[in-house]
Amino acid sequence: MSKGPPSGLAAVSSALLAMSRRLEVRDVLKTIVASARELLDAQYAALGVPDDHGGFAQFVVDGVSDAQWKAIGPLPRQHGILAAMLHEARPERLADVRKDPRFEGWPSAHPEMSDFLGLPIRDGDEVMGALFLANKLRPEGGEPAHSPSSTPEGRCGFTEEDEELLGILAQHAAIALTNARLYERSRELTIAEERSRLAHELHDAVSQKLFSLRLTAQAAAALVDRDPSRAKGELHQVAVLAAEAADELRAAVVELRPAALDEDGLIATLRTQIQVLDRAHTARVTFTSHGVRALPAAQEEAVLRVAQEALHNALRHSGAEHVDVTLDRSGGGAVLRVADDGSGFDPNGIRRAGRHLGLVSMRDRASGVGGTLTVESEPDKGTTIEMEVPGG
Repeated sequence: MSKGPPSGLAAVSSALLAMSRRLEVRDVLKTIVASARELLDAQYAALGVPDDHGGFAQFVVDGVSDAQWKAIGPLPRQHGILAAMLHEARPERLADVRKDPRFEGWPSAHPEMSDFLGLPIRDGDEVMGALFLANKLRPEGGEPAHSPSSTPEGRCGFTEEDEELLGILAQHAAIALTNARLYERSRELTIAEERSRLAHELHDAVSQKLFSLRLTAQAAAALVDRDPSRAKGELHQVAVLAAEAADELRAAVVELRPAALDEDGLIATLRTQIQVLDRAHTARVTFTSHGVRALPAAQEEAVLRVAQEALHNALRHSGAEHVDVTLDRSGGGAVLRVADDGSGFDPNGIRRAGRHLGLVSMRDRASGVGGTLTVESEPDKGTTIEMEVPGG
């Protein structure tokens, strides 16, 4: 005899555990919506997180196919029943949402909905979002309960018990959503702190050498006419100090391995940083990885730095609309690709472009760990940077 879906306390427990295991906001929202629809036996479920401009920063649905969702069109605005839940912060349980005076219609491709249950997701006085269900199904999973044969006229298919259960989910959704926001914020702060720490390291390690170099160069300039021999000696010292400053700079950068890389590994660190960039820029930035094993520390550091430099170029200089980052297994090592659809450049002008885009630095990083770096680009046809590194 086959087991049916979980019910009662076990089902609620499963849903809450699923929420607690998700740390990224989008994953948390999807888990909440799917759990609510399954637990309360609804045909449709959705959750909206409002923005500050009358719309929604996030809007997740369950029970609607990808094709349907695409046909519906742009995300809804904060109006009608949705606005009531967000601004009045109270539950809504309706026998037929279409007959409510606040109902303002929906796009032609929108699925038909009648009985409706919605609650605000609150954290203290803050309304973080709205969670709602539509079209209660029969316990055995047949036709929607709002059909004439299943629900008396004027009576909502969702019960007070359903509202109570959805309220429990909404409370835990607020906790899970808060935790997810804190997690993502901590990752953003980690990146900011890394930059700040790097600046301090570079200042401490290099500033004294540069100060000495400047004084020595000034001395050489003063001596060049009246004592060329001494000036030559001072210029030799300038060269020595410059080399030492370069070594200090290189050591500071190499030794400052990102904390997230040590804690989470290369794939998780790349994924987190790319998600931050995707939110911060108008360009769509994506990341995929297949079969990559852990690499030696030096290789992981080099791959991360090259990815960061290539992403910076694509997002700041190329005007790209899409940037795709992939990290795939290659023998015992890995191959990184950063491809954008931006302005590109002429490889014949590689010397000028190389300095401008940091290509020399990226090639140095690749060769420093026994790897290779190739660049493919063409004006108006985007750029692909590929780095291959060996394993341990």
